[in-house]
Amino acid sequence: MNKIDLRFILLITFVLSACAPSLHAGSNASLGEAGPTLQVEITPLPTRPNYRPGELVDYTAQSGDTLPALAARFNTTVEEIRTANPFIPTDATTMPPGMPMKIPIYYLALWASPYQIIPDHAFVDSPTGIGFNTAAFVASQTGWLKDYREYAGNEWRSGAGIVDYVATNFSLNPRLLLAILEYQSHALSDPNPPKSPYVLGFQDRDHKTVYLQLVWAANKLNNGYYGWRIGNLTTFDVLDGTQYRPDPWQNASSVGVQYYFSKLMGEKSFAVAVGPLGLASLYRELFGDPWQDDFTLIPGSLRQPSLPLPFQQGQSWTYTGGPHTGWGTGEPFAGIDFAPPAQRSGCFAPETDFYAIAVGDGLIVRSDTGSVALDLDGDGNERTGWVIFYLHLATEGRAPLGLQVKQGDPVGWPSCEGGHTTGTHIHIARKYNGEWILADGPLAFNLDGWIAHNGSEPYLGTLTRGGLIVTACDCSNAGSRIRR
Repeated sequence: MNKIDLRFILLITFVLSACAPSLHAGSNASLGEAGPTLQVEITPLPTRPNYRPGELVDYTAQSGDTLPALAARFNTTVEEIRTANPFIPTDATTMPPGMPMKIPIYYLALWASPYQIIPDHAFVDSPTGIGFNTAAFVASQTGWLKDYREYAGNEWRSGAGIVDYVATNFSLNPRLLLAILEYQSHALSDPNPPKSPYVLGFQDRDHKTVYLQLVWAANKLNNGYYGWRIGNLTTFDVLDGTQYRPDPWQNASSVGVQYYFSKLMGEKSFAVAVGPLGLASLYRELFGDPWQDDFTLIPGSLRQPSLPLPFQQGQSWTYTGGPHTGWGTGEPFAGIDFAPPAQRSGCFAPETDFYAIAVGDGLIVRSDTGSVALDLDGDGNERTGWVIFYLHLATEGRAPLGLQVKQGDPVGWPSCEGGHTTGTHIHIARKYNGEWILADGPLAFNLDGWIAHNGSEPYLGTLTRGGLIVTACDCSNAGSRIRR
């Protein structure tokens, strides 16, 4: 019974929309809280036919698509996709959005609805968010969030400040977080404070505040988005055990939202949340239709600029962490770690000559506890173009906000500041237009020709250049040292 095709649940939910709760009922719909009736035109959601094994189907490339991810979603291989599309260059990284393709498909049961919730640029903290003022928007609403305050990130923050803080750290669009808060807790419309500290429904004693609920939510959203982006997440279970297999034509942001709600809801509430009358409808009500903006988040044939190892020429550092999360836990595996030489383990102040360098010319657009963001396009906005993110930099000597740097200039000294760590090191990751770029894959981290590869677990993995291999290890053995 648990393996119910959610396509039919979505269809039934939509057909019964004449008695659906209001857009602001959110997850409380499962608790029987009725609202005003929605008047909508009943339009059944499309479903997919049963394809013959290996049948070529039409597909239009979407932002950020790569051949390995497409192969995983359609249950085929990169080689078969290349055979069907011989015009794709052998060194292709990302597919050009809008490019028509033929993909051999091998049908898997229970593919869900192809309904897309929001575009990718409305999911990540992208250039389309420039100009949106979270504080002003929250202040214009009647809900409890505008008067909320909490101590988070070493300072007192308003409700809007908490949303921005989480959005910046996880690189998520603040409008998405606001829509989720409204959908699940009426944060923008109900002036009465929530009765439970678990405003997003995640019942955990370590997440009893709005900030910590948002941290958990942001982490799950990114786990889903980047799991789909790389092709590792092609099926998951809804809270009650119902299996959910996203449609192969889906975009990453829709799967990110689906994965998030799957951790909180049973099949009926989940079907509403990810359908046309759920979060998507509320988002449009609050912010307009995001699909009207055709901004391309990740262009075709994206290339990383030439970057050196993040320390000075002639020095040897230890590769202490292979690909692991850029921020948070789990996906995206966007970050790698390096530590300066030392006579002991743990947290220590390194010798003054062993500092992290700017890997390119640019502008420091963020400088907070332990962290620095280097904007390589120099426009002063962390949402645009290539950005290098450094973590675990010491407060003393950390590059200040607004500093213009040249490649090789110091940006800070390794430390244990800015998060959980067992020893002095730096963490480095990349973003493009606000999207974390995975450390392994078609756009793998390339530092002085050293290419990052995943290991069997987070923090494991290698750097390779030609026939040379450096294996990540926090033990600082000979095999983990790398010289620039």
